[in-house]
Amino acid sequence: MINLINPSKIFHWIQKLINFIHSIFFILLIIALSFALLLSPPDYLQGNNVRIMYVHVPAAWIGLVSFTSIAILSIVKFIFKLKNLNLVIKSIAPIGLLFTCLAIVTGALWGQPTWGTWWAWDARITSMVVLSIFYILFILSHKLITNEDKANKISSIIAIIGLINIPIIKYSVDWWNTLHQPASIKIDGSSTIHSSMLVPLGLMLLVFLLYCALIFLMKYKTEIIRVKKKNIKRI
Repeated sequence: MINLINPSKIFHWIQKLINFIHSIFFILLIIALSFALLLSPPDYLQGNNVRIMYVHVPAAWIGLVSFTSIAILSIVKFIFKLKNLNLVIKSIAPIGLLFTCLAIVTGALWGQPTWGTWWAWDARITSMVVLSIFYILFILSHKLITNEDKANKISSIIAIIGLINIPIIKYSVDWWNTLHQPASIKIDGSSTIHSSMLVPLGLMLLVFLLYCALIFLMKYKTEIIRVKKKNIKRI
């Protein structure tokens, strides 16, 4: 059995990272909110409704990246038999679900004044809901299945199958005629967003990533404690 991560050895560093993130998080949050709510200009068409973008877009990105990470780590775990990756994967899942749901809710709030409706069976919106379902199934597989090995196998299968949905979400606005606008920021670095809006968007993304790191570390720490208690009971 190959072990990539030894949770007991990094426990001390987890707490140090948590303390560090705590020390800078609220400062960066105030700066990001100042840019997003006060310093960035209203859109010439959407007005101040465009400010929802500063929450919606980073939340959607994090939801997609989190599930992609879960799926890739599940594949790596399966190939190299790295059981300790289960702790990492289980710690990422709640983050992904949280931000996917946040993206759906803020999308509805943004859609109502922009499209005139809270909800539409748009390809992008529907595929995001499907993503949230995969997250829920993944988390429930660990909650409801008592046999840990079986739960890990089933959750890995769910993650790998769910990976098919990621490119559908990404390219849905290109493959089908949808209400949702095409991507404003692309992988090649091109952007149709003005720098006055791109800066607060980047700052909010940074704040969200720090928040994700905080949640991940706290969840991972909890998983370490759970494993230690379980091992003590077996002795």
